[in-house]
Amino acid sequence: MILESGRIVAIEPQGLWVETIQRSACGSCQAQKGCGHSALAKFGASASRLWVLLEGRDSKGYSLGDEVQIGVPENVIAGGSLLVYMFPLLAMIAATFIAHNAHLNDGLTAICALLGLLLGAAIVRWYSHLNRFDSRFQPVLVDAQKSVQVIAHCVEE
Repeated sequence: MILESGRIVAIEPQGLWVETIQRSACGSCQAQKGCGHSALAKFGASASRLWVLLEGRDSKGYSLGDEVQIGVPENVIAGGSLLVYMFPLLAMIAATFIAHNAHLNDGLTAICALLGLLLGAAIVRWYSHLNRFDSRFQPVLVDAQKSVQVIAHCVEE
């Protein structure tokens, strides 16, 4: 599980809005020098707001400005990355292949490749819209005791 700290900016009965500053992973990443996100983080932290489900916890136990730890399973990040990057690319390759086999000229083949890329991106957007409330893909609150267990498990590996 990838852990991130954040600050509560809004409280609702079913969940919290947590603002995270996305640069904690940059210090431990091996690709710091070649990473665009690391370069942007040097000029200013990029904050994002995430919806975090309470999963049966009482929202009255939290207040605005509290620091909380959230976690996202690695398989969600890996699967999401594959979907977001690979599906449009594969759609572009398929459209190019179809256009080439239809004996279209180079200009039309390039246009088909671009249309395939855009279609793949649209399908990814549609899929993410359908699954936006799926609890398997949502960040979760990590209790202090649970985060110690997760960190201890990572150290053992």
